[in-house]
Amino acid sequence: MAEGQTIDIDGKSYELDKLSDEAKSQLGNIQVVDAEIQRLEQRKAIASTARNAYARALQEELAKLEPAQ
Repeated sequence: MAEGQTIDIDGKSYELDKLSDEAKSQLGNIQVVDAEIQRLEQRKAIASTARNAYARALQEELAKLEPAQ
């Protein structure tokens, strides 16, 4: 890590080179989890787009039918 580099957490700045190994480990864990959350949000967006397309296709097919009374 570059000397003098800081990170802001809860409105406070901390020098990265002064963090304990445990704090650095937890910071790394947070970064991994943040990346996973972003990946999952992208997958959710893809699935939502697909669902909307399927719903439109279903509506088009149902428009060809006479509804049951």
